[in-house]
Amino acid sequence: MKRVVSVFCLFTCLSIQAGQWTEFVNPFIGTGAVENSLSGNCFPGATMPFGMVQLSPDTQAAPEYDKASGYDYNDSHLCGFSHTRLSGTGACDLIDLLLMPTVRRQFLSPTENPWSMLNHSKELARPGYYSIELEDGVYTELTATTRTGLHRYTYPQGQRQSLLIDLDHSAQKGNWQRRIIQSQLRVVSPTVVEGYRIITGWAKLRRIYFHIELSSPIITYEALDGNRNYGQTQVVNGTALKLWLDFNSTSPLIVKVSLSTTSTENARLNMEQEARSWDFDKYVSEADHIWDNLLGRIEVSGNRQDMVKFYTALYHAFIQPNTMSDVNGDYTATDYTTRRMPAGHTYYSTFSLWDTYRAAHPLYTLIAPAQNADFINAMITHYDTYGYLPIWDLWGQDNYCMIGNHAIPVIADALLKDPQLVSKEEAERWLDACIASATTSHPGSPFDVWEQYGFMPEDLQSQSVSITLEQSFDDWCVAQLALKNGRNDVYEHFIKRSQYFRNLFNPATGFFQARTSEGNWLEPFDPLKYGANGGNPYTEGNAWQWTWYVPHDIESLIGLHGGKKNFVKQLDRFFKLTDQSGEKNSNASGFIGQYIQGNEPNHHVPYLYNYAGMPEKTQRLVHQICTELYNTCNNGYAGNDDCGEMSSWFIFSSLGFYPVCPVGGEYAIGTPLFDNAVIHLPNGRDFKIIVRRQDPSAYLIKTMRLNSKKYTQFTLSHATICQGGTWEVNM
Repeated sequence: MKRVVSVFCLFTCLSIQAGQWTEFVNPFIGTGAVENSLSGNCFPGATMPFGMVQLSPDTQAAPEYDKASGYDYNDSHLCGFSHTRLSGTGACDLIDLLLMPTVRRQFLSPTENPWSMLNHSKELARPGYYSIELEDGVYTELTATTRTGLHRYTYPQGQRQSLLIDLDHSAQKGNWQRRIIQSQLRVVSPTVVEGYRIITGWAKLRRIYFHIELSSPIITYEALDGNRNYGQTQVVNGTALKLWLDFNSTSPLIVKVSLSTTSTENARLNMEQEARSWDFDKYVSEADHIWDNLLGRIEVSGNRQDMVKFYTALYHAFIQPNTMSDVNGDYTATDYTTRRMPAGHTYYSTFSLWDTYRAAHPLYTLIAPAQNADFINAMITHYDTYGYLPIWDLWGQDNYCMIGNHAIPVIADALLKDPQLVSKEEAERWLDACIASATTSHPGSPFDVWEQYGFMPEDLQSQSVSITLEQSFDDWCVAQLALKNGRNDVYEHFIKRSQYFRNLFNPATGFFQARTSEGNWLEPFDPLKYGANGGNPYTEGNAWQWTWYVPHDIESLIGLHGGKKNFVKQLDRFFKLTDQSGEKNSNASGFIGQYIQGNEPNHHVPYLYNYAGMPEKTQRLVHQICTELYNTCNNGYAGNDDCGEMSSWFIFSSLGFYPVCPVGGEYAIGTPLFDNAVIHLPNGRDFKIIVRRQDPSAYLIKTMRLNSKKYTQFTLSHATICQGGTWEVNM
């Protein structure tokens, strides 16, 4: 059941004091869409940077792709509060271990759900904190450490205090193929409950162990497996487990829930190390402090609305990837064995690489390189088991969603921008992993076909055009990394493969088109026809949207289109052509002509005018996107945030530059949104951006100075930024 709500700005000052930068974060941005559009698929609940726990309300009993985080601002009911989820993805998984307090148990049968009406006027959120007053008067507050979720329930006085623990929530049969293989609930003592669930779905045979401690003792409890009632049985095994707990306390009930991928013992250890205290407000304050320090790595000043958009985007960019290892370093590896990370390192998962290699990982390279190195080490661990780097890694398993080998550009970006990031031996190992990934056949990437034909034939591999374009880029990344490491033979092999994109350009139409294994163009050809995952040459787009994807060799791309003048004409047509084919991919949203801001393959295209000598057109488009397609309301994103990628585009673009080629070491200049910004770099230096406008609404660049010297280029190098200094822009 849904109700129509008006789209309005949701940012509200909380009663608990926020930090200098967390004050500007609105976690409700991207949590709900207006009719016939996409939202960000974000969630408003409590989490820590790259945390294992994302403790948030669920408004969906069985979420689908368009509500993949489990929460939709437009829904009318709240089901409870679960501890894991994905942020901004187009597919749903996780959403483990739901808790729901209530005073209405006496009016419900044991199998009924104690859902509540969702009242936004009684709902608040900020980084590390969420609260809502439920329909029956239970005031619920949530906060988190990295591996522990903390709940505080204030029940109405004189009412029966109950709490439901639900292991079956989100595991409806047939929905995204999720199915519980086995689960267990165990009442260890009047204040401790433990258990696990093994569930298969988008991530196969995923294990989640938990340890729960309660501030008040359980008076009575009732265990259920579906419709079967086990009463006060201490240990229950099954596939649809729920546990009703009853309390009798005059104080708020605090519930601490620690998670682990390895064991209940390690879940207990995680709580001992991270959440020993019962001081709920202390954890709220600590979460705010940690988030505030992280957000403060980039300081911007401007109007409040733009600052809310910026810091919410920065917040969303640091929710995932997720911590997978326990406090002692243990984690469940891709082969389901338990391994241990070296001291001082963390194992991560949730790599939406087809999205995040474009801007999110370059953002981590710029302001969080140590975490990015740990992300890469997790990818290397994946390589050790699979023989190639991850495609889309979730909970330590590859689900092979999307195309390309985009762990390669993440590794190349990190090493080429910072050769001292790891030892020479480790850099060689990372390069070997990239080479193996680009020369080993795996789902979506048949190596022998690629080598034999010099492109992906559509009759042998669907999504062939998109795969050809993206693997050409991935091969260029391997080549650059090999050149940097003195592997000239490897460089020559892969630099040749990086030009395979040419083999699918049809000069008669001016588009990249599919060919068969016999070399014939696939007919009929309609440049407006959309593709999906499978059954079409284009991934989540059409020929218009994919004809611009050669980020590593834009000069050749311009040449294929007949030179700069024709290239600009074709770009102009692209941004003005509103025709549709009658069908549209579900991820196509945020249109400017054929351009779609709501999906990643087009994100670099507004900046291509720079390379054809028309930077003012780039500036106009970037300003339009930043001001019209991002807002501070629940529908604040034009499409799925995709683990922070949509947010990362805004972060870079609002600062005034963007990594068109994520591994090139250069950023294309757009137009700064803020009058003042400072990037506090990991090396202790600052890069300052100062903008002077004669008109407050001006966005076209008139002149620039870099470190007091006249600057006329429309790119900024990564090395220049990392040296620190001041970039002055006159509008």
